[in-house]
Amino acid sequence: MKSPLQNPQRILSLLRKKTKRLGAPLLYASLLMYHAVKRKDTPSWAKRIIFGGFVYLFVPLDAIPDIAPIIGYTDDLGVMFYALVAVARHINQDVRTSALRTLHTWIGPVSDADLRKVNELL
Repeated sequence: MKSPLQNPQRILSLLRKKTKRLGAPLLYASLLMYHAVKRKDTPSWAKRIIFGGFVYLFVPLDAIPDIAPIIGYTDDLGVMFYALVAVARHINQDVRTSALRTLHTWIGPVSDADLRKVNELL
């Protein structure tokens, strides 16, 4: 039986629910990985790393509880950025374009400066 997080559409649904609490960089990193998972060229080992990052993001048991103001998502950010760096070579221009398009649809225009740290990791 497949885990609900192994379904890219389920991941997208969960991301939408957390959008208001996520900062633009974390959301953008998550969307990059979501769109990378959908690519047929992304190897299974990379998809497992991405799914692991999503599990950590969505499971309520964290190293730092998400209810802690501001710092509650720093561990989530760290795990997601680690996963992003691990699979960076599988994030091509099509993935970036799709992630930006989704990001802009969800939260409106985001400045390049807000996303610079994420893009520098790639």
